[in-house]
Amino acid sequence: MTPQKIALLTDSCADLSPELAAEYHIYLVPLRILCADGEYADGVNIRNTDIYRRLKAGELPQTSLPSVESVGAVLQEIKDAGYDGVIAVMLSSGLSGTYNLVRLIAEESGDDFPIRVFDSVSGSLGQGLTVLQLAEDLRSGMDWETLVERRAPQLIAGTYPFFSVDTLEYLMKGGRIGKVTATAGTLLQIKPIITFAPDGQLQSVAKVRGRNQVIDKLVSMTADRCAGHKKYNLAVANGGAPAEMEIVRQRLTAALPDYDHIWDGEIDGTLSVYIGDGVLGAAVQVLD
Repeated sequence: MTPQKIALLTDSCADLSPELAAEYHIYLVPLRILCADGEYADGVNIRNTDIYRRLKAGELPQTSLPSVESVGAVLQEIKDAGYDGVIAVMLSSGLSGTYNLVRLIAEESGDDFPIRVFDSVSGSLGQGLTVLQLAEDLRSGMDWETLVERRAPQLIAGTYPFFSVDTLEYLMKGGRIGKVTATAGTLLQIKPIITFAPDGQLQSVAKVRGRNQVIDKLVSMTADRCAGHKKYNLAVANGGAPAEMEIVRQRLTAALPDYDHIWDGEIDGTLSVYIGDGVLGAAVQVLD
């Protein structure tokens, strides 16, 4: 069966605001955050500001996959809404087992309700960009076969997010450092610029000193990735640094003025556990 009415599914780490998710009819499954006083659903009853407060108080929350029940409930909601197929784009498998969990559930769904699950090899605005562009493609009438065989893989391969983190402390404590090496750079105000490696783990691609250079580097690395491409989307994100995100947005759109769309997001609670606050992000997604 080839689905005619297609739903989009992602997880809370795509950093889509409730308004954006509603506007594009995107379904979300929350990751779980385990805190000293109980378990929370990311983006439902806990947000990044709650995480920052806990980290500053010395607590180190743990993160966990969505429950099987919550994924099943969202898929049932999609069926009940009259959809006959789902395209899911999930948080990088290099950081989380969410993609594998949803893939295994999808395999059990049977041919009467096709679910195609993609590893975004990304998170935050990189993941969100892919879902949002697929929503645009659905609006313009792109069919299931084109979307799952060509478009989704092309978007994932052509999406380049970059982030600055204010401290590596939480990445080290949370064991998510991956290819990012911790440096004794805090006293020197050394700020790493991080992206996703081909295997979906985090890797450090540059180090700069101070916040002004952070913004310069985010903009220049994003612009370099776009070089030669005429058709592209942009995104900016922040975790506890909205004013600086606006500077990144202005600088990025000045450097790359011919974008199709620019979207913004706020870093979710799950990723905030590992990167803390003071986070800035920029991304480009090439479309040609």
